[in-house]
Amino acid sequence: MSTSSTINVIPGASSSSSSVDAETLRRNRIHSSKLYFDVPLSMVPLIYSSSYDIAFFGIEKLHPFDSSKWGRICQFLIKDGVLERSRIVEPLEASNNDLLVVHSESYLSSLKNSYKVAVIIEVPPVGLLPNCLVQQKVLYPFRKQVGGTILAAKLAKERGWAINVGGGFHHCCADKGGGFCVYADISLCIIFAFTRLNISRVMIIDLDAHQGNGHEMDFGNDSRFPLILLRKILMVLFMHFADNVIPTGRVYILDMYNPDIYPFDFKARIYIDQSVQVQSGTPTEVYLEQLDKALEVAGNNFNPELVVYNAGTDILDGDPLGQLKVSPDGVASRDEKVFRFAKEKNIPLVMLTSGGYMKSSAKVIADSLTNLSAKGLIDLATPPLGT
Repeated sequence: MSTSSTINVIPGASSSSSSVDAETLRRNRIHSSKLYFDVPLSMVPLIYSSSYDIAFFGIEKLHPFDSSKWGRICQFLIKDGVLERSRIVEPLEASNNDLLVVHSESYLSSLKNSYKVAVIIEVPPVGLLPNCLVQQKVLYPFRKQVGGTILAAKLAKERGWAINVGGGFHHCCADKGGGFCVYADISLCIIFAFTRLNISRVMIIDLDAHQGNGHEMDFGNDSRFPLILLRKILMVLFMHFADNVIPTGRVYILDMYNPDIYPFDFKARIYIDQSVQVQSGTPTEVYLEQLDKALEVAGNNFNPELVVYNAGTDILDGDPLGQLKVSPDGVASRDEKVFRFAKEKNIPLVMLTSGGYMKSSAKVIADSLTNLSAKGLIDLATPPLGT
């Protein structure tokens, strides 16, 4: 990470006056933000806005990501009678000041160049369009989703869980975007929670098929770095001892990903507390067995006050980018295991929908949320008593 971005990542690496000033500015930005607001109990902690969905004269179809996925998830839930449209929470758009809590000014300024945005979202024709259009049709939807992810932490602490139907842009860090990820919503969510929610320990459970290199780089300067090196040494010398190393940092990252696909970010892998690699072609049964073991280790290693769950559906069998072979029922079982993990430990959980590159993803996610509701892990249907 470049020197210009160091004021925007997790503080603590430096005690210089400039670092103190940067931290004061960050805290002021967080406290002045409007993204945290009170939500009536009659609303469910499920966050979505029609602004999430990207419709850009058909150009969005040039990327394999289904940019209408978010709206179709809610449509399925409403059609099936699981959710009432009027009870969905709509977030505010993350402002430039909000984004500066993590992102460098130079990075945000670079997004005024349409070509730069085109490279990040992997749709070359976008580079030829006026930036005002790119801001409105592409970046505004992403900023709304960032607002949803940040708000989700507040709702999760109040209600026990919260789901942002969008978000999970785990390839973006403070000064670099990529892989269809323009803003670092996971890092923003966590740093806001540190300051506004009096939370000091967060676990990221990243089960998108791709490595979450963005949040890994953002939290790479956290105090756990020397411990990560120790763990790497133990993994080489005494593999069975590695899982018993207790981290001391504020963010614990469990990343279960396919190492054979993008982003191949070996530098960021150094910062993963618990790396679980699942090779291309891994079937449902093997995947879920690996997840059970991973959650047990994570629970023994770290006691978080908040879980941020990045629940990509690119693990589905047939996904052209994820290259794993997990069934739709397997995705529902995966989500259930993570929610049960958090509920049994009484830890608030934020769920983000992240990646997924088949049209079937929206229905799979909706069915999984229906299953979570049926199992009593979330409640999308019944208003709380007294509302």
